[in-house]
Amino acid sequence: MKIIVTGATGMIGEGVLMYALENPNITGVLMVNRRASPLKHPKLSELIVKDFTNLTAYSNLLTGYDGCFYCAGISSFGMGEQQYKHFTFYTTMMFAKELARLNPNMVFFYLSGVYADSSENGKIMWARIKGKTENALNELSFKAIYSFRPGFIMPLKAQKNVRLIYKGLRLIYPFVFPNKTLTYEEILTALIRILILGYNKNILEIKDLKLVAKQVKTDE
Repeated sequence: MKIIVTGATGMIGEGVLMYALENPNITGVLMVNRRASPLKHPKLSELIVKDFTNLTAYSNLLTGYDGCFYCAGISSFGMGEQQYKHFTFYTTMMFAKELARLNPNMVFFYLSGVYADSSENGKIMWARIKGKTENALNELSFKAIYSFRPGFIMPLKAQKNVRLIYKGLRLIYPFVFPNKTLTYEEILTALIRILILGYNKNILEIKDLKLVAKQVKTDE
């Protein structure tokens, strides 16, 4: 299978990409970034796109893919609602709509948040907008669309894009909150199984990712 990964210059996207490259089911990965990544791998190619809302010039390079792991995003810290909505909702939707047009048989995975608000009516701004994005993506003409809501993710030692706070929390958080902690191996094992076989829910919570990853290990 061939996949697209966005957000590889961020912490979660970088971790997702690194594990995807090592998975034998993945034969090729295109990372779509706004800036260049230092990562190199025989399976990996890179496309620099400054504006994710305008992909017209790249149509031929974005065609022929089985899946997309959309991990691009931005923190809401210090941002107004309209600005955050532009980056999180509008940009994601424009990118996804073009991919759906080019790859109708694609499975699209959207990196959401553990407290995303599907009602779109809650008090937390970022959660409302994440929920709105999840809901709107479900209306697109992909083969399937899944929003995954990871909690704390254990950073990989080889990762470059890890905030200092995560380096400290990795020593404590998994032991205090094991049910709210995921590894990249669990995430990618689950997502790739779902890419191949599907799943009965389009919102993937921590417990769903852990369950599917465990099933894969059991089958092995």
